[in-house]
Amino acid sequence: MASLMSAATQRAGGLTVFPAIDLKGGQVVRLAEGDMDRATVYGDDPAHQATLFARAGADHLHVVDLDGAFAGQSVNGDAVAGILTAFPGRVQLGGGIRNRASVDRWLDLGVARVVIGTAALEDPDFVREAAAACPNRIVVAVDAWDGMVATRGWADVSTVSVTDLARRFEDAGVAAVLFTDVGRDGMLKGCNVAATATLAAAVSIPVIASGGVAGIGDIHALKGKPGIEGVITGRALYDGRLDLAEAIRVAAA
Repeated sequence: MASLMSAATQRAGGLTVFPAIDLKGGQVVRLAEGDMDRATVYGDDPAHQATLFARAGADHLHVVDLDGAFAGQSVNGDAVAGILTAFPGRVQLGGGIRNRASVDRWLDLGVARVVIGTAALEDPDFVREAAAACPNRIVVAVDAWDGMVATRGWADVSTVSVTDLARRFEDAGVAAVLFTDVGRDGMLKGCNVAATATLAAAVSIPVIASGGVAGIGDIHALKGKPGIEGVITGRALYDGRLDLAEAIRVAAA
């Protein structure tokens, strides 16, 4: 596994690119606007996909257990374990992680950072306790429908704004805020750079952009924006619209 030092060096040198592997029924999929009924299957071997990303130069990977996000607990654990074995870099995992036992289990198994979404809204004390016990290893997912936080696999939309939720964890010691514009996710509409930059300016926590990346232009647009640590991309890679090696080069320059 890549060291913490090398990871910090990459972030210091530029934008971190996180290729994404979303898991549904043990397969690699991408959803359109977070809709589980609008899933496109890109492969049935998640570990092999992780290896392909590593060969392209990725040393960070973003993995989501989509079934787990709806179930509230790990569903694709075997697939995640295979990815951890296959991928030599740092794996960031989200989906259904809503208690301390789940956090500890995945960190012990080799996950570099866990992503907590629904519980950040519904059980903020748990997130704070986890962040205190596991500094710089907890990422808070702030998923947005029209600026409001969406939870439970994006099936529910709250009355809490994205900025308000992120600010609740400014003093908690979380590693980053992962901001996803759900309406753009998997749609190749282009990343919502303006909303991401606005959130990054409003909080002191590093922000990771997600949702809608369509090509290398999004990498250029996000690069250099204050407070934006990284970007997650999925469908653009699978559809061949974005070359991962080029994206990493541009982001790190």
